Parts: sequence; C-alpha cells; structure tokens
Amino acid sequence: MTEQENILDQQETTTVTAANNYTEDNIRTLEGVEHIRRRPGMYIGRLGDGSHAEDGIYVLLKETIDNSIDEFNEGFGKRIEVNIAEDGTAEVRDFGRGIPLGKLVDAVSKLNTGGKYDTAVFTASVGMNGVGLKAVNALSRNFIARSFRDGKMHEAIFECGQLINEQEVPTEEENGTYIQFAPDQVLFTGFKFRNEFVENMLRNYTYLNTGLAIFYNGRRILSRNGLEDLLNDNMTAPGLYPIIHIKDDNIDIAFTHTSQYGEEYYSFVNGQHTTQGGTHQSAFKEHIARTIKEYFGKNFDVQDVRNGLVAAIAIRVIEPLFESQTKIKLGSLTMAPDKDMHGNPFPLSGVSVNKFVGDFIKENVDNYLHRNLDVAEIIQQKIQESEKERKAIAGVTKLARERAKKANLHNRKLCDCRVHLNDGAPKGKRNNDEDENDTRYDSSIFITEGDSASGSITKSRDVNTQAVFSLRGKPLNCFGLTKKVVYENEEFNLLQAALNIEDGLDGLRYNKVIVATDADVDGMHIRLLMITFFLQFFPDLIKKGHVYILQTPLFRVRNKKKKEKTAKNTTSAVNDKSAGAAILKKTKNTDRSEFETIYCYSEEEKLAAIEKLSPNPEITRFKGLGEISPEEFRHFIGPEMRLEPVSLHKSDKVKELLEYYMGKNTMERQNFIIDNLVVEEDLAEEDF
Repeated sequence: MTEQENILDQQETTTVTAANNYTEDNIRTLEGVEHIRRRPGMYIGRLGDGSHAEDGIYVLLKETIDNSIDEFNEGFGKRIEVNIAEDGTAEVRDFGRGIPLGKLVDAVSKLNTGGKYDTAVFTASVGMNGVGLKAVNALSRNFIARSFRDGKMHEAIFECGQLINEQEVPTEEENGTYIQFAPDQVLFTGFKFRNEFVENMLRNYTYLNTGLAIFYNGRRILSRNGLEDLLNDNMTAPGLYPIIHIKDDNIDIAFTHTSQYGEEYYSFVNGQHTTQGGTHQSAFKEHIARTIKEYFGKNFDVQDVRNGLVAAIAIRVIEPLFESQTKIKLGSLTMAPDKDMHGNPFPLSGVSVNKFVGDFIKENVDNYLHRNLDVAEIIQQKIQESEKERKAIAGVTKLARERAKKANLHNRKLCDCRVHLNDGAPKGKRNNDEDENDTRYDSSIFITEGDSASGSITKSRDVNTQAVFSLRGKPLNCFGLTKKVVYENEEFNLLQAALNIEDGLDGLRYNKVIVATDADVDGMHIRLLMITFFLQFFPDLIKKGHVYILQTPLFRVRNKKKKEKTAKNTTSAVNDKSAGAAILKKTKNTDRSEFETIYCYSEEEKLAAIEKLSPNPEITRFKGLGEISPEEFRHFIGPEMRLEPVSLHKSDKVKELLEYYMGKNTMERQNFIIDNLVVEEDLAEEDF
C-alpha cells in the first residue's frame, strides 16, 4: 500500500478494530486537520497532479487567492502578488486589512472559524466559510501564514497542518496577508502547476474585478473592460456584431454571436468560475432566448436563437449554495437568505435567481435591441440561417438518430467501458460532488485507425474506464461543410452518439477523448482531420480541455546481453529520469537473456537509452501502433500514459487556421510546405 493510500484509508482500520470487539472506544470523531487529510475529496474534490484545470492544487491556490479577492471587494487592497517556484511552492501576498493578529492561528487551522460568517463584514464573499485556508494548510507539507497589521507582523508556521512555531514582531510592511504553501507530495503525487491553468484563473479574477492588478511571477495581469475582455480573449471566431456588455451592482452580462456551431458560456458567482454552470447560467440561457424571441415577435426555436452564442454572466449572491465543496456549480435558488445573522432582511431576500436574472435581461437587452436596430438585424439573420440549416437536415437527423440508436445496442466500432463521466455519482455522494475515488473523471475513449491498432489497445486497456472507437480509415475532411455531414456520415454520426454530445457537453460520456494514431505522416493527417471535425462542430469539447493526443514511443532500445538464471516470470515497470522513458524489465524462466527495455518517445531519449544500455543494445523503430504488442501497449496507456492536450489560445483564429491547413491547396500553403520540408531517412537500425 502506498503512503497516499495509507493516509486516505486508515480509517477503515481505526474506526472498528474487529467485528466482535465493537465498543465505544472504537468510535472516533476526526477533528479538523486530521479529517481534511483523510477525506480531502470532501473539501477540494479530486487530488490529481496538476494536469487538469480542476485538480486539487489549483483549488488550494484558488482558496488562498479568494480571501484576497474578498478583501478587494470590500475596498481594501488593489494589488495581489502570486508567485510559484519551480519546486511547486506557492506564495500569495495581498495588501488588505490583514487577518486580526490574535486570530491568525485559528483562522488558518481551526475549521468553522472565519470572518465570512458575519455578513456585516463580508457581504458576498468568494471563499469557503471557515474552511478554505484550513484545507490549504492541512494538505500542504509546509504552510506559512503572516498577517501584517498596524506595524506588527504575526507569523505561524505549520507542517502537514500541525503548528510548529509562531511569533509576533514589529514590521514596516504594508498591511495585508502573506500565505506560502507547498502541496504535500504524498497526496498530490508528482504534481506540477501548469502556467496556462494558473494564468487563466488569475485572468478570470481580473475580468470580474476591474481595477484589480495581479502580479504573477512579476508579470502584471489586469482587465479594463471586464467580461468584454473575457469574451474577446477567449473567442476563436470573430463576433458577428460588437459584444453587448451590460452590468449593474449585482449582475454583469456580455454576449455576441459567432459563425461557429453550438453555445459557449462563462459563468461566475461572487468571482468564482462556475465551470458547470448552475441556476444563474440556466436562467441566462432561458431568458436571453425568450427576450430575443419576444423582441422579434416570432416563435423561433431556442436552439436557433442560441446557436453560435458566446456569453458570460457574473452575479453576486449573499451566502451562495453550491452543489459541491469545490464550488463549480451554483445551487442557490434565491439571491439572498431571508435574514442575516442579526435578524435583518437583505435587500434581495426572497428574490429568486431566475427572476433576478430574467428581469435584468428582459429590460436591458430589449432596450439595447430597440436602440441598436443594426445589431438586431444581424441577430435575426443569424437565427434565420440556423433555422434554415436545421430544417434542411431534419430528415437526415431523424434517420441518423434511428441508426445511432440501433448501433448503441451493438456498435461494432465501439468497445465501451463500464464507467462514464455522465454516470450517477458513487453511492453516498451528490451527483456533482467530486471525490478523489470517483473514477468517472478517469473515463476515456481512444479514437484509433485500423483494426490492428484498435485490437492492441482493446486487449490492453482498463475495461472499467477506457473505451475504444475504431475508424475504418481516414475520416472525411469536413472543413467548410455544414453540420449535415455529421448525420450523413455514418462514422461521424456513430462517434457523436458514442460521445453523447449532440445536444451539448452536459451528457458527455468520457472525460478524455484521446486520438491515438501512428506517429507518421498518415497518422498526423488523421489527427488533423479529427481535430478539424471537433473544431468545426464541437469546439467546446476542445475549449473545455477534453481532447488529447496519445503519445506513443518511436523506438524500443533493448539490452540483450545480461545472462541470468531465474526462478519465475516477473514483470515490472519503473521510470528512468536520465533516459526520460519507461523501462520494462522482464525475466524469463530459463537461462535466456534478461531484457532491460527502454521505450523512447524522441530522438534525444533514444540516444540517452543507447548510452545507458551500451555496449550492445538492440534498437527497434516502431512504424505504427499495430506493431506494438498488447503486452507492451499496456504500459503506454496505464498510469504512465503520456497525453498531449489539444488546446486553443486567444490568438488562435479557428476559421483562419482551418482555412489555411484544411482548405483549398493554395500557393501560400505550398510555399510553407516547401520551406519547412523535412526529409526523414528511414534507415534500418543495426545492433550496436
């Protein structure tokens, strides 16, 4: 059992020592830090290693920054400094009021202790009530908290949540709070902060807090136009009209239409990015469609009204309720409780989130359209185009759905797994509550080309969480085609059905969609064709971080000179950091050689492996996935699997990119190929 498993599972042996020796002494109450360390999923969701934007280390960073954001929203401190070192140590310094010196230790180590219970002090806070910093403290191997207040500095130092030292000394530092933490490697195995995830989090803070400057490793991040900047920075296709940006004290919305398919939303509550939406996002979707329909006085289909819509909504709610501790989906039905802790009503007490959002949209968007008839005309034209295309493919979609429904009973292209992302939550968990033992987030589907490649993956996969979808050859280049092709093309239709994304990502069946092709010219072309398909019709699948490319080894370097007689068959896999590749050691039950094998993913790794296994290594160049045996493939799609995420950046203009690489064979593209042509000599590898 690993040290992590030991920490997470100790309670199985400490609560009840034996079935026939069950007394009061066996009943335990886990206090504070101990409970957090044993049940981290209750506080931060899944642990992870930082490869996903919602992994635990980013929750720890967010909870630390949230306290600084709350200070800014109360009018204290317009600057926040965030630094992350190479070793994963994070620092956050704000210039707010600072935590009251006498309560510093309690504020960062005792559960249910904090100023946010007092709504007279924090009216619409972001941070967890009395939990956030305690979770950061408990799940860090080292944690330092300093509060600067009126010429004094109080410092508390912790290790794994246990107080080691504290002191109070005079200081000339500005008022504020400094937090330093290093996530515990035992819990967050092999973790690493990814700059793109951190920067995206910090940019979201600045979009929602105009006037706030965040310095990340010395570089300033700020926003002057709020949600309008958010949309401009994230849209990968130009808006059909200028972004409509309307805000009031407790609500802020921005939206436009683009030429892309589908809908795209960014929603926030009290500065928290609710990646799974919630009542506020649902209200926006409902009322933006209703208001536009009523403005035109036509019974447009809401699907046509919202097709191509890119929008953001941010609201402030008093004491918000979320559907999980990680606060990624709003569950509040009202804007505020009936009364505060002193028995006084709030201004928005009893007002539903739906009504509040709906009334704001109805009044302001309707007024905007009446004042900007040119924009209204563009929106109407976009709706009519979507309606025309939808009706044109109505007959095809009906047949395609019937075909997909039949195929679901026995889809010869899909070897499914047992666990899916859209399954119900594990027993005892809420449906949207994340947990480190929740395997739904491990669910993956490999998209392969050819029977040999799919056969190897199918035989070596984890049948619980890994599915395989087999293409029969190169898929269709769908650039410039309408969505009709998704229904006419049997392969695309069955893939859409397998992923369950016809009506959006809410029902997505797999957390990771992995394109697995050969690392040759044809394989690269298939990758481009699949990415084109997703970008053309389901861009949100890529924007939400669900699409990956499987990295497979190019070379196998094997030392065949060691002679040893062994007693039994053994197989083990370890990591070799000097070679940068996975090593597979196999021992036979005879006097044959013991092979030490290194799988290499690049020329550099191959050279390092040759040096390591000198003097006489055997080198094999893999031509395709079909050449890799299922026994070997098991190591490439297991815990050490290498995945390259397919991502979009604000500078990426999808239409122009697809036009250039997947459109007509222009002279510009021919010149690019000629200028960048690399000739690879396919030489037979000889034994050294």
